[in-house]
Amino acid sequence: MTCPHASLRLGLISDTHGTLPAAACAALKGCDHIIHAGDIGSAAVIFELEALAPVTAVLGNCDLEDYGLGLSCQAELALADVSILVAHRPLDLHRALAAPGVRLPRLAVHGHTHTPREERVGAVLTVCPGSPCYPRRSAPSVMVLVLREGSVDSVELIEI
Repeated sequence: MTCPHASLRLGLISDTHGTLPAAACAALKGCDHIIHAGDIGSAAVIFELEALAPVTAVLGNCDLEDYGLGLSCQAELALADVSILVAHRPLDLHRALAAPGVRLPRLAVHGHTHTPREERVGAVLTVCPGSPCYPRRSAPSVMVLVLREGSVDSVELIEI
């Protein structure tokens, strides 16, 4: 049983394309859970992240197989009473959020753009951690969020 006032540190990473820099691991150390938002590139990336914390991962457009890990293109989970939807491409995330009858999550996570993003539309916070390996229009990066009592307390972009 968890304390109702306990916070959870959630690490976000995307677009590793088979490479996991030591600086990314260092930035995600101490997280309680990690989400990889696709374009993983190698099962070894997931195994290295799992050495840090439990991992939820989705497949990206460059992931031609599920690496024997049973991954899919979308994931839904709840951590610290925060509902989370993960898809690699922003378009797929948008389609999932716009589906009839869908219950909107508090947090929507995507990758694909290799560019960090944080945007709130109504009650949904949409984020992209960028890429720790192949950034576009930004420095290499990951994100760490603090979740508490059904809300996102903070979002930290960590340039590595």
